[in-house]
Amino acid sequence: MSDWLYSDVVKDHFMNPKNVLSDDESAWTCDGRGIVGNIKCGDQMLILLRIKDRTITDVRWKTYGCASAIASTSILSEAIKGMSIDEAYTLKPDDIVAKLGGLPANKIHCSVLGDKALRAAIDDYCQKNGLPSMKGTEHAEIICTCLNVTDRDIEDAYKAGDRTWEDLQSRTKIGTVCGGCKTKALELMHQFEHLYGE
Repeated sequence: MSDWLYSDVVKDHFMNPKNVLSDDESAWTCDGRGIVGNIKCGDQMLILLRIKDRTITDVRWKTYGCASAIASTSILSEAIKGMSIDEAYTLKPDDIVAKLGGLPANKIHCSVLGDKALRAAIDDYCQKNGLPSMKGTEHAEIICTCLNVTDRDIEDAYKAGDRTWEDLQSRTKIGTVCGGCKTKALELMHQFEHLYGE
């Protein structure tokens, strides 16, 4: 049962979330808007950014989700203020989880929403301002060391329709050498189901 315990930091950011969008979205002018998630799974996140000279000056957010999703977004919103968009774009879910003092394993997918929504907002800002896309600069984690399959490869496979281990193996050949990556790969597939849904 100790796996379900939340850190004091998580509890604080859940009970006292920072930078929440309290008004209607149209009442808070922003330079970049990102929304991700799947309301059917219960997790959806909106992030609005104000950016000046490639630096995030302010942020507001709204999320529909559990305590972990709320706490993750709250701490993310605090961390990115004053950060360059280049640095913010490369934030990883692990960075957010570390700032929270950890999350239960079955709640890690909640921290994935934050970095995805943040990147979507930065992508929106770049597109609106005629700046080059930053896609591809985000961190990629190698999941299958035998065949160099990354989390981005698995995400692309999910977006292309793969839903089972067999589908994933057929597309990427993941796990066909030692198989030690299966658990992590299936955890990612579960995260992407929450992120993108059906």
